[in-house]
Amino acid sequence: MTRTPATDPLHPRAPWAWAGAGLLAGGALALLLFAPARWLASAVGWVTEGRVVMQAARGTVWRGSAQWVLAGGSGSRDAVALPSRLSWRVQPGLQGLRVALHASCCTPEPLGVNLQAGWHGLRIAIDDGAPSHWPAALLAGLGTPWNTVQLDGRLQLTTRGLVLQGRPQALQMQGQAEVLALDMTSSLTTLRPMGSYRLTLEGGPVPTLRLVTLAGGLQVTGSGQWRGTGLQFSGEAHTEPGREAVLAHLLNLIGRREGARSIITLG
Repeated sequence: MTRTPATDPLHPRAPWAWAGAGLLAGGALALLLFAPARWLASAVGWVTEGRVVMQAARGTVWRGSAQWVLAGGSGSRDAVALPSRLSWRVQPGLQGLRVALHASCCTPEPLGVNLQAGWHGLRIAIDDGAPSHWPAALLAGLGTPWNTVQLDGRLQLTTRGLVLQGRPQALQMQGQAEVLALDMTSSLTTLRPMGSYRLTLEGGPVPTLRLVTLAGGLQVTGSGQWRGTGLQFSGEAHTEPGREAVLAHLLNLIGRREGARSIITLG
């Protein structure tokens, strides 16, 4: 049987075929290794529906930095940026991706996050470590009601064994997250500060939320549950004696007034 030139391994064109395949494989590997950071920025914007924006992204998908901005989503004019750029480093492994995040304004040490995709959705595990500190003014970028209240102060985030798993429509949680909202102020009152608060989120079959006041003229308490698709929260706010007048406008906006109290209901 006579071999055709295309199938004859000794044919002069065969080495070029191998060289072409090698070039294609090398190009694909280089594309993967040096994928620009703007690709990651586009993916993050799409997944968060425009609520997290990575501006002026530099570097690669695997190592880079960007100006991170919280926004109200598509069509919103509300947007607030972190005081400093946030950098990332992504390392692939057998169990998924290991991500280290660092911002000089907010994370005393890099924040470690482990990502793993599975049949039940994405699994996000956050390392325990030193508390991170974030400006409360960032919340105004998310739109209503934060852009009206215009909070300022310090948010201190601490996690303990925090794991999120599933899809946005059916999110499950394990572990604990605690946020200390310290020396909070608002554009709706001249009281400076109006208070400090602790927000605790506990994982489990039905994750629970608890809000307490640590100190301040505005006293707020409440509790809630995360039902997989949204938060159900109920609480109340009132003032210390002698603070009613300076906090009246804020009480009217954050809930339904019942005498000296403001009843807060979400979900």
